[in-house]
Amino acid sequence: MVTVVCVPDPDAVQLLGDLPEGVEVVVWNGEPDHPDRLGETTFWVPQVEDSRDLERKLAAMPELKVMQLLSAGVEDVIGKIPDGVQLCDARGVHGGPVSELVLTMILGVFRRLPTFVRAQERGAWEDAQGEDLVDKQVLIVGAGDLGEQTAKRLVGFGAKPVLVAHSARDGVHATSELPDLLPHADVVVLTVPLTPDTEGMVDAAFLAAMPDRALLVNVARGKVVDTDALLAEVTSGRLRAALDVVEPEPLPEGHPLWSVEDVLITPHAAGNVKESGPRAYALVRAQLERFVKGEDLENVVTGQY
Repeated sequence: MVTVVCVPDPDAVQLLGDLPEGVEVVVWNGEPDHPDRLGETTFWVPQVEDSRDLERKLAAMPELKVMQLLSAGVEDVIGKIPDGVQLCDARGVHGGPVSELVLTMILGVFRRLPTFVRAQERGAWEDAQGEDLVDKQVLIVGAGDLGEQTAKRLVGFGAKPVLVAHSARDGVHATSELPDLLPHADVVVLTVPLTPDTEGMVDAAFLAAMPDRALLVNVARGKVVDTDALLAEVTSGRLRAALDVVEPEPLPEGHPLWSVEDVLITPHAAGNVKESGPRAYALVRAQLERFVKGEDLENVVTGQY
């Protein structure tokens, strides 16, 4: 039997490399014209972060058994996948680069790098006292792969990471403990998936519980944070923020967040490194080999994940 796998572009074919015997690849990015054998697809790798016209795309692949995402987030497709189709995410692929950006943002804010960059643009030798990470308590809300990788890296800088998840387990606090944990956090890092439980969880009350001059780092999803509530706190100067994701996204020109001195913004770039493609398709290939052999797949998403 032939297993038909659908990938979004020719680069993906190259990244997959040599395929298991009996696997045929079709290239399709969702355009109206359908390639030959698309209707026989059983294993689909869609474009990153592209859930547009999902119903139409799924209808073009009636034999589909597996939808393998290249991202860790699944909020745009959860609940929209037909029965009989396994949804798998790319958990473990992006944790390293994203956690690196978390460290970069924390150190950048603590060591006043934005101030120095602005001074350099003016040609000014401007001194500014910073902070280090030694003994800083960093509350990581989200204890999956990304949270764990961030915690591991923080330890190397002498910080004290505290992990938080929906439910408590060994070495991890429950989100119900946040009111007691937030007042002691020098930094709060958001790494949670976007679900009905986490949307808007960082509201005015959450932010008010953080101590003065604490830093909020968001590499989760923009909708986890109430933008208006955050804007009020950073505009007053009480809190600082480093945001790789925002709501709305992209952040419109002229939005007040752009001009707040103690806010560092990157354009959803945490996972955007040149090694991410090969790593993601190494996972795809491994999953495809399991699928062909009839073995259980990894990273299967169930429920609200």
